[in-house]
Amino acid sequence: MRRAIGILPFVMLAVFIMAACAGPRSEVSGASVSPSTGPVPRVRATSPATMSPAPSVDAAFAKWLKDFKADAARQGIRQATIDRALKDVHPVQKILERDRNQPEFTLTLDIYRSRVITPTNIAVGRRKLAQYEPLLQSVAAKYGVQPRFIVAIWGIETRYGAVKPTSPIIPALATLAFDTRRPDYFRNELMQALRMLDAGYATQPELNGSWAGAMGQPQFMPSSYMDFAQDWDGDGRRDIWENPGDVFASIANYLASKGWSGNETWGRPVLLAPELREGLVNLQRQKKSGCKAIDLLTEPRSLPEWQAMGVRRLDGSPLPTRDIQASLVMPELTNGQAFLVYRNYESILRYNCAHFYALTVGALSDMIGGG
Repeated sequence: MRRAIGILPFVMLAVFIMAACAGPRSEVSGASVSPSTGPVPRVRATSPATMSPAPSVDAAFAKWLKDFKADAARQGIRQATIDRALKDVHPVQKILERDRNQPEFTLTLDIYRSRVITPTNIAVGRRKLAQYEPLLQSVAAKYGVQPRFIVAIWGIETRYGAVKPTSPIIPALATLAFDTRRPDYFRNELMQALRMLDAGYATQPELNGSWAGAMGQPQFMPSSYMDFAQDWDGDGRRDIWENPGDVFASIANYLASKGWSGNETWGRPVLLAPELREGLVNLQRQKKSGCKAIDLLTEPRSLPEWQAMGVRRLDGSPLPTRDIQASLVMPELTNGQAFLVYRNYESILRYNCAHFYALTVGALSDMIGGG
């Protein structure tokens, strides 16, 4: 969710993308993000970087923190780790404000892509693809994920590692776990962060990330780190902060675990017959997946079936004759562009549950890798 268009514009876009994050982050969806409702505990500011809670919030948080520490100890985390990690932790008001007051405007797909798929970002992506070709090919051989997709996600998340988030994630996760909006999700993420520290997978100074707790060059939440991060070079560390092999292998392992196929691409933009466009909403999936963006896809059908229903390539020519399953998505329902997407697209949505993100990953991968 980051940049190659200058850090400031990309940071602003990152706030939007984080609001629609999934997989390594939390699974919500939508091309636009509405501000959350519900009370935000107010605190008095002591400095731009730190906030001290008001007395009532302080007391409630102290009780919550005491209970959390006891729970962490019951789960086998060493007391020294608990005390060191959570020393002087308080709710951070700016985290709550950022979580509540996410962008109220709607980005179009064209605007979204224009802020990510820039000439600079494409050029840097191509250079990185060439620079790390032997390493990426080795990773691809093990996990079955094509290098161009690994590099595209890397480029979107942290501008190919150039952007290094600096917010300590322990206070952020504690704040969001104490909050009432998604407490269970962030409580688990905080517990996983303590497990990382307790096992020696990372030091506390290394646990910096986004305002919502995503870490390292692939922007993994702590639970995703525990489940999917890889030690590619066998040095005993799963270093998603500085080690390119570990970064690439971790991204690839995540996608592979979500059903990636190395023999398929992500999808393609298509033309729809007018009657199909008008009835697309009636073809959406009925079974819930846990990712709202996936639920907005149509039920999968073979390419010959879509051909018979009036789907064509952008130039009007027939679809490929390969008998693979695909779904239709039109993220901007009114006069929007339509896309025919394959199962790899769903794997990308498991990484970040937002159609704009997944479509941008696909497009960037095509531009840097000639897909």
